[in-house]
Amino acid sequence: MALPYFFLDNAATTGNIILPEETSKHCVQVLRMKAGDPLLLTDGKGNSLTARIISPDKKHCVVAIEERKYQKPPAKKISIAISLLKNANRFEWFLEKATEIGVTEIIPVLCQRTERQHFRFERMNSIIISAMLQSQQSWLPVLHQPQQYDKLIPSSTHAQKLIAHCEETSKQFIADAATGSNIQILIGPEGDFTNAEIELAAANNFIQVSLGETRLRTETAGVVAAALLMGSNNQ
Repeated sequence: MALPYFFLDNAATTGNIILPEETSKHCVQVLRMKAGDPLLLTDGKGNSLTARIISPDKKHCVVAIEERKYQKPPAKKISIAISLLKNANRFEWFLEKATEIGVTEIIPVLCQRTERQHFRFERMNSIIISAMLQSQQSWLPVLHQPQQYDKLIPSSTHAQKLIAHCEETSKQFIADAATGSNIQILIGPEGDFTNAEIELAAANNFIQVSLGETRLRTETAGVVAAALLMGSNNQ
């Protein structure tokens, strides 16, 4: 049975640690953990810590670090720049699934046709943390504050840059176009990118790609793109 797994930002890697109140409460009151019980901690930066409870206080649970393992950063770095959605639940679903798949960066984007512009960063980041823990990873994707599309495009420094859209233009299938291990993909809003936005991306060396034969919702397109890019063997 897998050990309980918790996120602890900027955790020490040796000695004793006092867990935050929320984590302490979950350990002691929800899971009814006792002194001597083992658990895992991660800082989301590659460190996985095996610890053991030495003082099961529901507000200030103290654990002793017994072992530290370090996981190298993901070999493939996938950045998804995706429009915010009118339905926040759908965007949260995307964040969860993209994290489980293993993307390394998520950038909410404000496009000309983006309908929703309110962004609750703390809630969104907590969803990513939960998804990282659920999928037993130790690297937390970097979540950015929303960025304006016309500011993001010229500032991208990724080795390969892709844009997925529904316009009838010459496009490559995403898995065929993806090369290398440092890729950014743009996913547009419910009404798709405007022609001007597509032209701006093309002018900044973004390759136009297709995600398949069917028209996908924004959040579905983001998840499909993540899966196809992570599964691509083109190097």
